[in-house]
Amino acid sequence: MSSSQRGMPSVAASSTWRDEDGVRQPAGDVHAWWPGTNQTLCGTPLSRARLDRFQHVLWADAVWVEGTAEPGAPVMALCHRCAAASRPRRTADGRGRRTARRA
Repeated sequence: MSSSQRGMPSVAASSTWRDEDGVRQPAGDVHAWWPGTNQTLCGTPLSRARLDRFQHVLWADAVWVEGTAEPGAPVMALCHRCAAASRPRRTADGRGRRTARRA
């Protein structure tokens, strides 16, 4: 199953906190994760790294929250390898490339 058929990846994180509604939220080292698998997009095994799963939190939401966090908010460190793995892939005809190919 391709990533376009799966939708968006969820989040796995090394720490947790509860918001004002009592809902668990990710903190610490945050990775992208496909529900139903036992590893993150960067290949880190969830159990060995002791990462908690947050199926209700989408990776895109975690990226947004990390970029707009207020001072004093729980710290999230997004995995740069998961961020790269979650970006759309380039198409065969070259669409989506940021730079032109060199000959």
